[in-house]
Amino acid sequence: MKVNGLHYHTIWVNENDSSVIEVIDQRRLPFVFETVQLKTETDAFEAIRNMTVRGAPLIGVTGAFGMYLALINYHETIPLQEYIQEKADYLKTARPTAVNLAILIDEMVDALRNYTDKESVIELALKMATEMKNREISWSEQIGEYGCELIEAISKKKNGEPVNILTHCNAGWLACIDWGTATAPIYKAFLKGIPIHVWVDETRPRNQGARLTAWELRQAGVPHTVIPDNTGGHLMQHGMVDICIVGSDRTTATGDVANKIGTYLKALAAEDNQVPFYVALPSSTFDFNLSDGINEIPIEQRDASEVNQMEGISPEGKIHTVRIMPEGSPVANYGFDVTPARLVTGLVTERGICEANRESISSLFQK
Repeated sequence: MKVNGLHYHTIWVNENDSSVIEVIDQRRLPFVFETVQLKTETDAFEAIRNMTVRGAPLIGVTGAFGMYLALINYHETIPLQEYIQEKADYLKTARPTAVNLAILIDEMVDALRNYTDKESVIELALKMATEMKNREISWSEQIGEYGCELIEAISKKKNGEPVNILTHCNAGWLACIDWGTATAPIYKAFLKGIPIHVWVDETRPRNQGARLTAWELRQAGVPHTVIPDNTGGHLMQHGMVDICIVGSDRTTATGDVANKIGTYLKALAAEDNQVPFYVALPSSTFDFNLSDGINEIPIEQRDASEVNQMEGISPEGKIHTVRIMPEGSPVANYGFDVTPARLVTGLVTERGICEANRESISSLFQK
């Protein structure tokens, strides 16, 4: 994807110093485009925790590069394998809901298990993190190809009139290094010349839709409209939404989907109005150890400041944070909710589209 005409990924190795990892600072968008340098595993941890980087695939890859940075900074005060496990356990605690973080770090730990010398393990860690990054990009593009077929089929039924797509939060290239998950079919359809229009949920409290998805789509020239979170149901009632496509932070073996808070409400509205509701995700977002998403997926509770404050930019170009509610009022800030599999029309993966149930998921992911 492009920023002001230049192609970017959301994470990369500094071209002049391979011990430095660079990321786009998503906290500053859309007001300022800046990058941040990660030089230690603590930098990677904090980038994940404070949402400099966000989105399940990108969180996982950042964790993998965090392991690489940890190994660069290994000083042999404890045995190497003990150090590797210690840093892996540390990085996995950065955020609890997105399973990609644990999956990719565990994959790296398993591969490094038999190594005893620092240089070899650093070389392998960098190779693996880079491969994981490229794998996520490839998976996102494949998701785009399969999801584009859904959009194209609707376009034919509408005789070429614009397909109205509703999405929630940001499951775009910012969250997934390139292409995105929920946005990948949108970009593929747009590039094929299929007329589309995207309804962009603002996604309170951090406004990732209004701030990030809208910014992405505008950079790409994709027609879109930002809407308050509670508008989707009204649009569906009046036939103004043809398909919902959202992302996922963790999906169970039975098809329950954890995604940004508010996703469940969109799924309920889609079910009531017979609007197809699809979830786009790579295999690294499946948690095959879980069956009951509502009771088993940990739901992150975040700081009250995300709800009682809001950031914006003044006409003079200065970024300000203001309080938007009475001082002292209690806040509950759940970061995610779980959409039961019964409300999901299908799962769009890099291996194809399947139903949201154990049998259909298992048919795609036998290994």
